[in-house]
Amino acid sequence: MKTAKELLQIYHNNVQNPDELSKLFATDGAIELPYLASLGQSWRTEGPDNIRDMISGLLTVAPEFKFINIKFYIETPDQVFAEYDVDCLWNGKPYKQTYMGRLVAENGKIKLLREGMNLHSVMKVAGLI
Repeated sequence: MKTAKELLQIYHNNVQNPDELSKLFATDGAIELPYLASLGQSWRTEGPDNIRDMISGLLTVAPEFKFINIKFYIETPDQVFAEYDVDCLWNGKPYKQTYMGRLVAENGKIKLLREGMNLHSVMKVAGLI
């Protein structure tokens, strides 16, 4: 059975492959980006099929999206906390971001991946500032 750290590593390595990435999630597994709610955006995506579609949509606007500079800070078999960067183009605009993420594993699958980010970077590529 995969640990939380192993699942996060596989998730990071497969962000360019939404079909494989979505298989890491439990049936009721979710990705949460709660800070997006303050921009009126959807912030929770639940279920492997919805997660696959969300990542596929992300890749249409940021085809080179990938995680780099991954640093793990807290690690147990069921939970992990890490920071990781993205440096790519988003709709042709530079997108530099540092994410912090907490992954909760259950029965070898991702139950929850909750990520925080700098909203200023999101607002810039969205043309809000």
